[in-house]
Amino acid sequence: MPGLTPREHAIFQGADAAAALVGGGRVIAASAQERFDGVKHSSVFPADAATFCLEYAGLSAADLDVVAHSFSFGPEREFYTGLPGFYADMYDEVLAPEVNQRAAEEALGVDLAGRFTPVPHHLAHAASAYVPSGFTESLVLVADGLGERHSTTVLAARPDGYETLSTAPAHSSLGLLYGLFTLYLGFWFGDGEYKVMGLAPYGDPSKYAPTIMRNWVALESEGRFSLSVLLANVTDLEKETYRGALTVLEQELGPARGDDEPLEQRHMDIAAGLQSVVQTVQMHLLRHFRAQTGLSRLCLAGGVGLNCVANGALLRSGLFDDIYVQPAAGDDGAALGAALYVAQTMSSATTAPARPLLGPEYDGAECRAAAQAAGGVTLREFESDAALVGEVSDLIAAGAVVGWFSGRMEYGPRALGSRSILADPRRTDMRDRINSLVKKRESFRPFAPAISAAHAADWFEIEPEDVHRFADMLFVAYVRPERAELLPATTHVDGSARVQTVDEADNPRFWSLIEAFGQRTGVPVLLNTSFNVRGQPIVRTPAEAVTTFLDAGLDALVLGDLLLIRDAADSSQEGSR
Repeated sequence: MPGLTPREHAIFQGADAAAALVGGGRVIAASAQERFDGVKHSSVFPADAATFCLEYAGLSAADLDVVAHSFSFGPEREFYTGLPGFYADMYDEVLAPEVNQRAAEEALGVDLAGRFTPVPHHLAHAASAYVPSGFTESLVLVADGLGERHSTTVLAARPDGYETLSTAPAHSSLGLLYGLFTLYLGFWFGDGEYKVMGLAPYGDPSKYAPTIMRNWVALESEGRFSLSVLLANVTDLEKETYRGALTVLEQELGPARGDDEPLEQRHMDIAAGLQSVVQTVQMHLLRHFRAQTGLSRLCLAGGVGLNCVANGALLRSGLFDDIYVQPAAGDDGAALGAALYVAQTMSSATTAPARPLLGPEYDGAECRAAAQAAGGVTLREFESDAALVGEVSDLIAAGAVVGWFSGRMEYGPRALGSRSILADPRRTDMRDRINSLVKKRESFRPFAPAISAAHAADWFEIEPEDVHRFADMLFVAYVRPERAELLPATTHVDGSARVQTVDEADNPRFWSLIEAFGQRTGVPVLLNTSFNVRGQPIVRTPAEAVTTFLDAGLDALVLGDLLLIRDAADSSQEGSR
């Protein structure tokens, strides 16, 4: 499809390729391809991620029993080949299982005859959430842009398998609706949705939510819903670029915002209205199936599952006794889900880890080599973690912005204390400083507070029994009013925060740092954001960490057991730029 703008091509191409390795009843390794090729939301075959998984386990591709793929277009062949336009060719050239098998064989260098298993996309998402949830039985909501043909699937998950209860077609996709408004508001589809979510609290939902509901959203019986605006995409070009639906939005809401145009209050109100509508539709759907099935536990997966504002509202509603959200809820997580689903069919004993720290880790020699290659820094080494975290907590309390590179890399989009940038949440200027000088991103976007799990209920409006659910930064909670003035850098405009609770057993070094900072300041909270700059995936290697530390103007970097501190002269020059 020639003639697309780069932003439109990003929609058409798809994104978030990943690989995961499951064996011996456990998850061994998992990572997104973007961390290896440096292309954010990389869409190429995840050969590098697959190679990492195999090397981590000491295996070769020849050792694999099964290669699972998180799409299964074979059963949809007649549907796609019967469509007018270019979709029939797309099936034969791109979607067909045999095409994907050949791609895997070429990338892995092995014959996969009898060893290649396509898994329906939403079933892969469902397994990615249900298996690690620990629930015996649960309702599962998979909501994303689009699987093979469906955009929303509700399932009942039990030890004997998955029962599909309801599906919604592509033209009723909550993920595509959110992506459409993301485009309208001047951001990139598949990348800017979290920006819209962060923008929404600055707006008044009552200004545009009624307009969106009246014109384009219908709530129907038995939890069903329809979204008519997506039907405005009639031609193949419109279906792949959303030009038709964007025209409809402009006719009702006014001109779309350009990439570099200023944000107006109208844009904030539209974002707030959209967020409200998505939450309304989600609750309408889930109330019905909660009542129909009697299932009191919920698993969430698919890209919509990364909407932590909606997740927080759902948790506070009390509709379910327990909720688990897949940390890699997008298509990177579907790679893990496909492997888990196939592993389940081979052995019912397959489990998944509590925390998504499944990526590469690096030894002291690799960290030292990267550190010694850096210029303009002082290098220090510590004999114990206690000495290291004590020094770093003092630096942060004194106003330093610190890169933190420690242990296995996170799987999913959130930095959870392995590849993080950390700072003092008490400082009123810290949010603007990091947004403008370090991350080089929009000023309205909030940062997450990471807090020791034992203190979470005292600082945030979180019930003690819910504290563990916040470990992966997937729910928004409200800061307790009496604490908000102590956390200006991590409290959003509406008093909310995307909280991360940290337990000693899950990440002992990061927990120790938070505890040390709490003992030093009386505030057991650190500002935590991902270790990258705008347009860059989260860093993977020590060398990438050092480069980003220097380019982003961070004050210090923890690299394994080493501490790099930017020299005073270099810091002065950075501050003057």
